[in-house]
Amino acid sequence: MNLLSELLYTLSNINMLFYIIAFLFGGIPFGWLLVKIFYKRDIRQVGSGSIGATNVYRAIKEIDERRAKTFSILTIILDATKGLIVVAFAKMLGLGFSAQWLIALLAILGHCYSPYLGFKGGKGVATAIGSVLLLIPVEGICGLIVWGIVGKVFKISSISSLVGVLSGIILTFIIPYIVPLPDSISIVAQIDTHTPVVLIGLFILYTHIPNIKRLFSGKESKVL
Repeated sequence: MNLLSELLYTLSNINMLFYIIAFLFGGIPFGWLLVKIFYKRDIRQVGSGSIGATNVYRAIKEIDERRAKTFSILTIILDATKGLIVVAFAKMLGLGFSAQWLIALLAILGHCYSPYLGFKGGKGVATAIGSVLLLIPVEGICGLIVWGIVGKVFKISSISSLVGVLSGIILTFIIPYIVPLPDSISIVAQIDTHTPVVLIGLFILYTHIPNIKRLFSGKESKVL
């Protein structure tokens, strides 16, 4: 009975509830849903098998080239928004910054290992951007700008995603120390550690290992 009481207490803890919600909400496979609903295709059987925007574009382009980019952009927006929403609600309810960062990490994990698709998913870039945008908006926006520029120049999604995310992470080691940011948007003031962004960076690198291998072998295709 004591064990049951402890379990119920743990599950009723608001932080724990948010951790569960973050993973489940982050796991909503918007790319898979859009392709399935509008084109009756399982995106996991196309291209890289990822549920992200790049594979959405790849899957739809074969059928409806005119709308492929629209659905790809919509997937980016939805995947980013789900990360942003859970962190926004955590802020509204007054959860601490440590909890907010863990919520962001869990939303990204949920996207990459969706519980609705047998714990398979996407690469996590859009969800990562959305999850951290309210926590480190300056570095996040800078990373988005870099992502856009690199994508425009190289036309390769994996390069722009990796460089954009990693540049935003690197900037967290620079900007808070040279720009007087408000405490609410400075990772140094929030938690005095860069561990969450380093973990995000390492995780994004891990999910892109197949892309990195193709880049080095010259087999990574242009999509953007």
